[in-house]
Amino acid sequence: MSILRYIPLGGLGEVGLNMFALEWEDQVLVIDAGLMFPKEEMLGVDLVLPDPSYLLQGGRRVLAVFLTHGHEDHVGGLPFLLRRLQVPVYGTPLTLGLARPRLREQRVLAGADLREVRVGDRVQLGPFRVQTVAVCHSIPDAVALAIETPVGRVVYTGDFKLDADPPWGHGTDLRRFRHLGDDGVLLMLCDSTNAERPGRSGSERDLFGRFAEIFRDAPGRIVVATFASNIYRIQLVVQLAAEHGRRVALAGRSLRNAFRTARELGHLQVPEGLVERLEDAVSDPRLVLLTAGSQGEPVSALARFASRRHPVVNVRGGDWVVISARPIPGNERLVNHTVDNLYRHGATRVLYGESDRVHVSGHGHRAELKEMISALRPRFFIPVHGEYRQLYRGAELAREAGLEPGHVLIVEDGRAVELSEDSIRVGEYAGGGYVFVDGLGIGDVEQVVMRDRRQLASDGIVIATLTIDHDTGALRTGPELISRGFIDPELSGELMAEARAAVVAAVRAGGRRADLSLLQEAVHDTVSRLLWKRTHRRPMVIPLLAEV
Repeated sequence: MSILRYIPLGGLGEVGLNMFALEWEDQVLVIDAGLMFPKEEMLGVDLVLPDPSYLLQGGRRVLAVFLTHGHEDHVGGLPFLLRRLQVPVYGTPLTLGLARPRLREQRVLAGADLREVRVGDRVQLGPFRVQTVAVCHSIPDAVALAIETPVGRVVYTGDFKLDADPPWGHGTDLRRFRHLGDDGVLLMLCDSTNAERPGRSGSERDLFGRFAEIFRDAPGRIVVATFASNIYRIQLVVQLAAEHGRRVALAGRSLRNAFRTARELGHLQVPEGLVERLEDAVSDPRLVLLTAGSQGEPVSALARFASRRHPVVNVRGGDWVVISARPIPGNERLVNHTVDNLYRHGATRVLYGESDRVHVSGHGHRAELKEMISALRPRFFIPVHGEYRQLYRGAELAREAGLEPGHVLIVEDGRAVELSEDSIRVGEYAGGGYVFVDGLGIGDVEQVVMRDRRQLASDGIVIATLTIDHDTGALRTGPELISRGFIDPELSGELMAEARAAVVAAVRAGGRRADLSLLQEAVHDTVSRLLWKRTHRRPMVIPLLAEV
C-alpha cells in the first residue's frame, strides 16, 4: 500500500531554514526553500542552507517548489536550490518579486521557471492539488497551503497571526480554515515560533500611537531598522514621515530591493518626492533613515552606521534610533553590541525590544495557535518552525485542544513521517543537515572544517617543522616550532624548548627506517600530549616533515 511521506529538511530544531517535502510514490513536492543566518559557533560562515541531498537521489521526481511568502527564512535558499534542481517555482507576486533579485545575484534568474499564483488559486501538481489560503503575517501576499493528497488533506499554516483588522493587506481567512476543518484535515503543520508566548501577538495597528509619539518628540534625525521585507512596518514609517514633513532615505541593498518591489506591485504607498538619495540626505536634520540590520549583522547597514564605518551616513549626536524587530534566538549579543555602539558614538536615544513597544510579532501567540487548531480540527498534528522547546510547546497546545496524544508528533530535520488515511508513524531518517555558504564556496565547508575552525579559535595552532635524512633517519634540520594564538611567544621559551626535545626523542625512537607518515603521527601525538600536560590546552598541532 502506498503511503504519504512528510520529510522536513529544515526549520524543525532551529529558527529559519524552512523547507520540507511531501512524497507520494517517488513524486515530490517541495514547500519553501529558506536559509538561516549562522550561529555564533559557525565561524566564518556567511549563510546556512538546508541539505537538498534527499531531493537529488535517483528515482525521485521533484514536481515543483511552492513558496508561502517572501521572508528570507522561506525563500533565501531558493537560488542555491535551483542551481541543482530545475523545476517550476510557484508563489504569489510579491513573494516571487522578492526572490528575483536573489536569483539574479546568483545568476540563476534567466533559467528559472517562476509561476505566479493568487490567494485562493488551486494548482494540480502530480498527485498533489495545492490551494493558497490568505494569512496575516508581517509581509503582504503571505499564504497558507491546503494540499490535497491521495490519503487526505495536509494544511500547512506557513507563518501566520490572527489579526481581525489589519491596517494593510488581508487578514487570516479563518472562515476558510473552518471550512477546511469541516471537510476534514488529515495533517496540520502549524507555525510554532511563538508557542511559548501567552496571549495574542497584537496588531500592526497597535504601533501607530507609539511611532506617532516618536515622530512627534524626536528633535533630530530618526533611524528605523527593521527586516527588509517587513513591508507593513516600512509603510507605517513612510506614512508618518509624510505626515510630519520629513524626508526618507534608504540604507541597505536588501531593503532597497524590497522597497522598490513592494512599491511596483502596489503593496507600498509612497508619496512622490518623499524618498531622496542617501547621498543627498546626509545633512538633512529631520531625515528619517530606513535601514536593514535589525539583527545586528556585522556587515549590515545599521551595524556600520552604529560603528561609524558606513561610507555615506553614520550615527551622530541627537539621533533617535528605533530597532523595530525581535532578535532571532542567538542574535541577542549582536543586537546588544549594535545598541552599545549607537550610544557610544552619539545616539541620544535607542528604542528596541518589547519594553519600548516598537515591535509586534508576525507570528501568532498561544491563544491564536489554539484557535487555528480548533478551526482545522486535524486528525494528526506536527508543530513546525522553531527550536525544540518551541516545537514541544506547540505539540502541547494541540493536546490541550483535544487531539489524542498519539496523534501529535514532534520531529526534527531529516526524520521522515509516514501517513495513511488512519495512521501516522515516524519513519526512517531521510537525511538532512546544514550546507554552509562561505564566500563563493557552497557546501565545501563540512563539519570537520567547522571543528578545526573552532579549535583554532579556542586554542590556536602549533607547527613543527623538521627534515629527516632518508638513509639514516637522523634529524638534518629542526625541529622548529611556531605557535600562533596559543601562548605569548615571550612566555613560551621554556615550553617550546621542552617540546623540541620531545620531538627529537620521538624521531630517535622511530629508528633508521621509520615510515614518514608514522613518524609524522608520532610527532603530532608527542607535542599534543606535552602541551596538554603543561597547559591544559589543545592547540591544533601540524607536523611538517620532509626527507632529504
